[in-house]
Amino acid sequence: MTNLITLTDPRSAAAEAYQSLRTNIEFARLEQPLHTVLVTSADGTTDKSSALANLAVVMAQAGDRVIVVDGDLRRPQQHEIFGLPNSKGLTTWLVESGPPPLQKTSVENLQVLVAGPIAANPVALLSAKRLVEALRELSGLADYVLCDAPPVLAVTDAALWASKLSTWSGRFCRPSISLRARSAGCSVVSSSASAKSRVAASLRLPS
Repeated sequence: MTNLITLTDPRSAAAEAYQSLRTNIEFARLEQPLHTVLVTSADGTTDKSSALANLAVVMAQAGDRVIVVDGDLRRPQQHEIFGLPNSKGLTTWLVESGPPPLQKTSVENLQVLVAGPIAANPVALLSAKRLVEALRELSGLADYVLCDAPPVLAVTDAALWASKLSTWSGRFCRPSISLRARSAGCSVVSSSASAKSRVAASLRLPS
């Protein structure tokens, strides 16, 4: 497993920032049901995949059942972060159906659905109704489903993911990106300015 700050140095300021983010999401659940969260970035300069993995770790450590879905079908990272094989994953599951090929990690309560083999046409795969059914099935198996999506400004994949989810995390994005999520019919989880600053700072630290 790639060194994640929440595992290697759980008392650091960066790890604490992820704890704060988890707490903010917990409070958001008091206002609206929240089971699926999409994490993306404006462009490829932010390590949103490690950010999602760290968030998943602190959620699982708090006792929540967490499933990480690597929805970045162009440059998947979650299998490398958690040291898992990528021969079967989201792409094969959407095509073949059957039970989800979830893989356990060394963190209790945390499972990962890797991206799987690179799809020839990710847009077509993400546009299919099968994705909605798959996400509904995963939501029944966990308290949180965290989806890792490609950068918003690079390709249309993140917008397709957003249209399938009820809640979208704009914490790692510009206000204009959050606006796009709202236009896709999603709720964007808000947080205080201080919490945003702590998370932004953590993303500049080694993961």
